Amino acid sequence: MNEQITTILFDLDGTLLDTNELIVTSYLHTFEQFFPGRFKREDVMPFLGPPLYDAFESVDPDKAEEMVKMYRDFNMEKHDLLVREFEGVFETIRTLHENDMKMAIVSTKIRKTVVKGLKLTGLDQFFDVIITLDDVEKAKPDPEPLLKALGALESEPHEAIMIGDNYHDILGGKNAGTFTCGVAWSLKGKDYLEQFHPDFMLKKMPDLLDIVKVGVQ
Repeated sequence: MNEQITTILFDLDGTLLDTNELIVTSYLHTFEQFFPGRFKREDVMPFLGPPLYDAFESVDPDKAEEMVKMYRDFNMEKHDLLVREFEGVFETIRTLHENDMKMAIVSTKIRKTVVKGLKLTGLDQFFDVIITLDDVEKAKPDPEPLLKALGALESEPHEAIMIGDNYHDILGGKNAGTFTCGVAWSLKGKDYLEQFHPDFMLKKMPDLLDIVKVGVQ
């Protein structure tokens, strides 16, 4: 069935870019300012994945906007120091690009941060289509951002695969009608992702070349 895959939709944070430490540190910094001593490292794990506002609103609706601003300010300040691509990502994305695979970024982050990460790692040259929280009314797992990316790439869901490190990505793909793929390096763990029954699971990024049959005889 994977011979028909022509289009790849990638989540960014935790999938292509190792932003885990940046995100966790940004949450801890923000929570410490608003709720001193209340949140530890393990307490912020459930907040990884959803849009920022939703995460902070679940803690304190009245302070959500203030917390989002503090988080983003700190996150941007520390971004270049803590962000790098996962092993094998650049080479794999470059190979896919050279073989004319259609590709897009579909992220729950704002565009400014997504573009910053792509430029920092040199991945920006490979993506003409980037769908962020700024571009949609509903974030993953709603199918809207995936369908918007597919429309921009002139692709159909049945020929696409959504790859990500969180349940929002897997369920988003299922809701949009694409194939789905988890990454074993997810901070939440491979077993966690397996609960959502992705069609594929990458142990390392170059495994993707086998799935879409690029460079495979």
